[in-house]
Amino acid sequence: MPGARPNYILLPVSPLFIAFSLTCAFMLNLLPWGQWTGAPDFVALVLVFWGIHQPRKVGIGVAFAMGLLMDVHDATLLGENALAYTLLSYVATMIHRRVLWFPVLTQAMHVFPLLLLAQAIQSFVHFFATGRFPGWLHFIESAVAVALWPVITWLLLAPQRRAVDRDHTRPI
Repeated sequence: MPGARPNYILLPVSPLFIAFSLTCAFMLNLLPWGQWTGAPDFVALVLVFWGIHQPRKVGIGVAFAMGLLMDVHDATLLGENALAYTLLSYVATMIHRRVLWFPVLTQAMHVFPLLLLAQAIQSFVHFFATGRFPGWLHFIESAVAVALWPVITWLLLAPQRRAVDRDHTRPI
């Protein structure tokens, strides 16, 4: 079929690469731009990515641990991010088979409600604990994260792609 996108057989992902990507996402969240309006939550984005692409390797336990780290960093109510990331990881694991059938831009449209849900949970817990609503502009963060989905997908799948020039002595 002309114009169809090629289907690649991906190599297995290294657990060290998963840990490295989560560490990099955490470090990006530590930078001062995390306090700006519209700055994406990189940890949530990478957790959703690995929850969709590798649900057996990155699950709810990893999401909970990353959420506790973000709670400590943000000095928020302990468990605010942990609850949001845990639910985010759970839903991403639930829909992972369906989402992988779609192209990257359609995947981004499936990820958008997940990120909005995580932000809504964080806002609800924050509002319940402090009585202050962060404002509607706070939810722009999900739109910015979805705009980064194709870039994140390309970066995190790059080590798993096979060489373009195949060696004909290999069986696959």
